Amino acid sequence: MLNFTSVDLIQAMLAPGIMISACGLLLLGTNNKYSLVVNRIRVLEEEKRRLVSQKRTQTLNEEQSKRLNSIQMQVERFAYRVKLVRNTVFFYTLGVAFFILASLSIGGDFFLKDLELQSLSVTLFLMGMVSVLIGVSHAAREVWKGYEIVKIEIVESEI
Repeated sequence: MLNFTSVDLIQAMLAPGIMISACGLLLLGTNNKYSLVVNRIRVLEEEKRRLVSQKRTQTLNEEQSKRLNSIQMQVERFAYRVKLVRNTVFFYTLGVAFFILASLSIGGDFFLKDLELQSLSVTLFLMGMVSVLIGVSHAAREVWKGYEIVKIEIVESEI
C-alpha cells in the first residue's frame, strides 16, 4: 500500500476535479444550444400552425406551400437534433457523476486504507472519460445535423 500525504491526496483528487470543471463548461454551452434549438422548434411550429390554419380557410400560394414543406422538413430534423443535444447533456452529466465518484473513491482510499480503492478510482475516472467521449460524439453529430438544416434554408431562399 502506498503512503499518501495530504498533498498527494489533493493532487490525486485534482484530475477528476479538473474534468468536473471541464464538463461544466461543456454542459453550459450545450444547455445554451439546447435552449436555442427548442426555441427554433417553437418558432417554426408557430409559423406552421399559422400556415395550416390559413390552408384550411383558403388555398396557399406556391411560395407558402413550399415554406410549409420546408418547415415540416426542418422540424423533423430539429426534433432529431434536440435528441442529440439531450444525449450530449446526459453523457456529460454522467461523466461528471463518474468523476465525482472517482474523486470520492480517491479520498476514501486515503482514509480507508484497508479497502484498496485505487483500481476503483481509475475505473470510475475512465468511465467518466468514456462518457465524455460519447457526449462529444453526440455533439459532433448534432453539429452535422445543424448544418443540414441550414442547407435546407439556403436552398429554400434560392428558389
